[in-house]
Amino acid sequence: MLKDEPNENGTGQENLYRHVPSLNNLLLGPNFQGLLGTHERSVVVQATRDELIAVKQQITSGQLSQHNLATYLDVLPDRVSERLQSRLRYSLRRVINATGVLLHTNLGRAPLSTSAIDHIADVAAGYSNLELDLETGERSHRDVHAESLVLDLLKMRTGLAGEEEQPRAVVVVNNCAAATFLALDAIARDRATIVSRGELVEIGGGFRIPEILAKSGAQLREVGTTNRTRTADYESAISPATGLILRVHQSNFSMEGFTERPLLADLVSLGRRACVPVFEDQGTGLLTSLAPQSFPAEETLLESYRQGVDLIAASGDKLLGGPQCGLLIGRTDLIERIRANPLLRAFRVDKLTYAALEATLIGYLSNEERSIPILRMLNIPAGEILERSERLADRVRSPELSAEVVSAVSVIGGGTTPRAKLQSYAVALRHGTSHCQDLLRSLRHLQVPVVGRICDDRVWLDLRTVEPELDETLAALLAELGGGSASSKQQA
Repeated sequence: MLKDEPNENGTGQENLYRHVPSLNNLLLGPNFQGLLGTHERSVVVQATRDELIAVKQQITSGQLSQHNLATYLDVLPDRVSERLQSRLRYSLRRVINATGVLLHTNLGRAPLSTSAIDHIADVAAGYSNLELDLETGERSHRDVHAESLVLDLLKMRTGLAGEEEQPRAVVVVNNCAAATFLALDAIARDRATIVSRGELVEIGGGFRIPEILAKSGAQLREVGTTNRTRTADYESAISPATGLILRVHQSNFSMEGFTERPLLADLVSLGRRACVPVFEDQGTGLLTSLAPQSFPAEETLLESYRQGVDLIAASGDKLLGGPQCGLLIGRTDLIERIRANPLLRAFRVDKLTYAALEATLIGYLSNEERSIPILRMLNIPAGEILERSERLADRVRSPELSAEVVSAVSVIGGGTTPRAKLQSYAVALRHGTSHCQDLLRSLRHLQVPVVGRICDDRVWLDLRTVEPELDETLAALLAELGGGSASSKQQA
């Protein structure tokens, strides 16, 4: 019998330590022979050592005593086996986003279209012409796979085909933050960059415009005030030392009331008069008007291009609906300076990103925007979501799990359109024996993790961000929590 009280051999805790078997004795035991036969010895040794450390830590913290140590040691081989199996499971997994946040940064932002996924699979399965010109057989640069598509799309949608004053080019890097940094480093290093005080923002993850400017070597020249900046403020700040005029998307906040901000066209006109490039961190990559949704005005990539901004940075995985990447679109002379920057190699993207971006852009050019998931979610009628919510609630409701359809508000998220709200509906869940935090955790531990949100002391699942083809899967998963079968309820 294990003793927990002090005796002549030492304290009760020390006595418990003595009953923890050695690593060598465990490995020689019959329960470990099967593990050693199916896994490399070094892997089994490390997993067993980790479990033994965990046992001793629990003794130290008082979680294990004479009453439960023996039971814990009996299942030690099973715990080692589970540890070995868990290392072979994927950590990055598909989840069901029922939060109502369309561009959820923690959940990977924009989901990709079917054509993008198919193109990724095709390109990833073998070799590709990533940097090879198939016509000449010579080495090429990888941006050609996106450049003409981006420019053709912008020209087509702005009506500027054949009317541009100067040629443009495109560079693709791994995100919009990298695009901004690279542009500043290549064009404004050791020169002044004029920025409104109202745009010295932090866009999340510690990415602050003043710090990025300093890191890139550009010199910050603040103008205006937090709430009001005029074109004249920019003009008076221009000097021979000026390298750029920078305009920054305000990302995840908005200012209302006594505010003023120059029109983009006025800044472009000023830049041309002063021979100073205007660089806009447009951010969202939005190509379509959100007006049908009655959202507050949101600047689009099309408008920036139409106004003749010298250089534009935009995200690929926000309202564009593609993969994570940063697009730099601008005058050919500025893009060539960026391409000559050694940092471009550090920020470049791989063949899978180009495949996804190429397919996404072709979706726009083919007028098949409904194939892009983020645009579909934006335009789902609230009535359709209500019908799906009612069906789901009826199928999963049980004595253990209450399910009620409630009116909800979805948001776009991802550092875009902070004031935009979308009318939606959610299934509000409450478990008979679990608190809402426990229910939320249980949802995340399902075979296909489900991520929801807590509101009014219930777990809400907003179906605007759940793909309709996943409704059946979601119903089956929720039925497990309620102790029933979704299919049997449907038949009933």
